Amino acid sequence: MKPRLRHVAERAGVSQATVSRVLNDRPGVSEATRHEVRRAMDALGYEPTGLRQRSRRPMIGLIIPELDNPSFPRFAQAIETRLVGLGLSTVLCTSTPAGLSQSEYLNVLIEHGVAGVIVVSGDTADDTADHSHYLDVVERGIPVVVVNGCAPDLELPAVTVDHVGAARQAVAHLVSLGHTRIGLATGPSRYVPSQEFATGYELGLRDGGLSQHAVMSETLYSLEGGHAAGLELMDLGVTGIVTASDMLALGIVRAARELGLTVPGQVSVVGFDDAGPNAYVDPPLTSSRQPFGKMAGAIVRMLHDRLDDPGGPATELRFHAELVVRSSTGPAPPSLSATDVQAGTAEA
Repeated sequence: MKPRLRHVAERAGVSQATVSRVLNDRPGVSEATRHEVRRAMDALGYEPTGLRQRSRRPMIGLIIPELDNPSFPRFAQAIETRLVGLGLSTVLCTSTPAGLSQSEYLNVLIEHGVAGVIVVSGDTADDTADHSHYLDVVERGIPVVVVNGCAPDLELPAVTVDHVGAARQAVAHLVSLGHTRIGLATGPSRYVPSQEFATGYELGLRDGGLSQHAVMSETLYSLEGGHAAGLELMDLGVTGIVTASDMLALGIVRAARELGLTVPGQVSVVGFDDAGPNAYVDPPLTSSRQPFGKMAGAIVRMLHDRLDDPGGPATELRFHAELVVRSSTGPAPPSLSATDVQAGTAEA
């Protein structure tokens, strides 16, 4: 059997985190311990694998949910660019439902001796998930920084956009256009960002004196999820819809057209992320823009600080989202009811 990191640790009488530090030339290990670890490696014939050995750069594991949603490649590119500037390499992991789970990826990253891990919109944002695998990584002395969602039971450094403020701002925009029947399309309620979007939406309605008109649809973060939510919300007669992602918004636009409704003539739609070609879709999509560059800079600085001081405080930084107004939002129509929707479908 090919020797692994844990075998070296057992033979040298140290932790796997210590072996990782020796492999990556990180501080905090005495020369005597380094000598013992190297002796154990030689005795076992252990050869480090992966990109770190080839590049001689410390590696950072970056876990994202998928590549289909433009926001995640935007984050990955912005983060990787800044890591390279610090002499760090990136290992990109996409934890799609059909692929490896995040816990499995973490095991792979540990095997490759990563110096740190960044998790974007991962299980860390799910308040019903088992988070023990993240805590195991931290106990090994490997810092973890989470992005856009940290469940209450996790005390990890985090960088997030202000989802509450983004939803509240989007509602205020629709209220300013005369909309009084405003719906929310968001993801599963077990995710922290979904909970925050719902809070911001309700605050926006309260600000506009519309609390009694709350209409929410919980769906999947996808085009198909947006399509389903759009059909549900428009059947209830909303004239404006705030969404928790651009993918949801685009699905809603498609649903509106299938119902014979115009955007923004009869239904206004606000997205979130503004990572894709929103200025070039039809109609150009109004969206709350995440500051990807600024957030990536903060993520990398926070991780770098944790590399130097693993026991540092688990702080959270929040960034404001900018509402970019385009043609998918406009003045509220005189009225829209289920009867109007059916009539529009018949005309189509």
